[in-house]
Amino acid sequence: MAAPRPPPARLSGVMVPAPIQDLEALRALTALFKEQRNRNLDTIGVAVDLILLFRELRVEQESLLTAFRCGLQFLGNIASRNEDSQSIVWVHAFPELFLSCLNHPDKKIVAYSSMILFTSLNSERMKELEENLNIAIDVIEAHQKQPESEWPFLIITDHFLKSPELVKAMYAKMSNQERVTLLDLIIAKLVGDEPLTKDDIPVFLSHAELIAGTFVDQCKMVLKLTSEQHTDDEEALATIRLLDVLCEMTANTDLLSYLQVFPGLLERVIDLLRLIHVAGNDTANIFSSSGCIKAEGDISNMAEGFKSHLIRLIGNLCYKNKDNQDKVNELDGIPLILDSCSIDDSNPFLTQWVVYAIRNLTEDNSQNQDLIAKMEEQGLADASLLKKMGFEVEKRGDKLILKPTSDPPPL
Repeated sequence: MAAPRPPPARLSGVMVPAPIQDLEALRALTALFKEQRNRNLDTIGVAVDLILLFRELRVEQESLLTAFRCGLQFLGNIASRNEDSQSIVWVHAFPELFLSCLNHPDKKIVAYSSMILFTSLNSERMKELEENLNIAIDVIEAHQKQPESEWPFLIITDHFLKSPELVKAMYAKMSNQERVTLLDLIIAKLVGDEPLTKDDIPVFLSHAELIAGTFVDQCKMVLKLTSEQHTDDEEALATIRLLDVLCEMTANTDLLSYLQVFPGLLERVIDLLRLIHVAGNDTANIFSSSGCIKAEGDISNMAEGFKSHLIRLIGNLCYKNKDNQDKVNELDGIPLILDSCSIDDSNPFLTQWVVYAIRNLTEDNSQNQDLIAKMEEQGLADASLLKKMGFEVEKRGDKLILKPTSDPPPL
């Protein structure tokens, strides 16, 4: 890794906040950056020194800001040429230029410095980035502040998410707000128009290990939301977003089989579903059912959809997996899931996810089918509810049979 470069001697005497008096000289400098014929490798070091000087001066003159931007554009353009120019830009610019510019209040400076970073990064330089996590976290923060800017987004999706080691190190150091931003981008990658490639799968299996392990360890943090003073808790929000990621990961067949056997995941999800179900029934809180119909797009709290997603995840984890089907039965999860099927405006599509989970729990599993049939006979399962799910109970001699109805349930 290149050592930080001290400012050149000829500039050291002016590295203090001061107004720029000679605007003509500044305009000439701006023109130098813009001039095509001056774009040679020898000017890169000088350009970086001047950019760092502009940042140090912190003067808000428009002419200075223009020169600052032009200098970054110059580096971005020259770095886009080939690997040789990228290497020289990296040696001169890393890490000081990125530390100076990625958190700058000027949006264009953030965008241009992000462009330079995106263009210069490769697998070897990603390792250097692991030793300078503040730069990586600054990129996350830049995307958080400017989601419309494409360069921070591309750095994260095309570089960061391809490095499980970097993601793991970043996640441990980031704030909860930054974690939510990163997790949202993982979701965007999973549900994007382009499916994960064969090269992506091993990387996302590593991400799945981080996400699932963190959720298993921290999922009970969401219970803090039952208290009024914690209804906007950022740690709980990050935990909720972990669940969202797991739902999307288990919708991918290449990731599903790994997560279906992840130690403690299914047990913890059922345990958490039981805890929030009881908490919502015992007292009025963020997990209590809401029977009113809200306006479209109206989100009442950060836990909206949380119960639905827990049941969705259970359904995914039990898909064509008899061990998990049996485990849910052993943990008394089936009555819990059926009891969760109610009108709840805080959990859109709750009934549909219950239907989905019950189907996956009973597919080729006579023991689970028998359990639901007996529950219906004992009045513990609503026959009309089962019919809505696409099931009915039929008595054949001494046996109760749970079978699909002729009409499929609406989804």
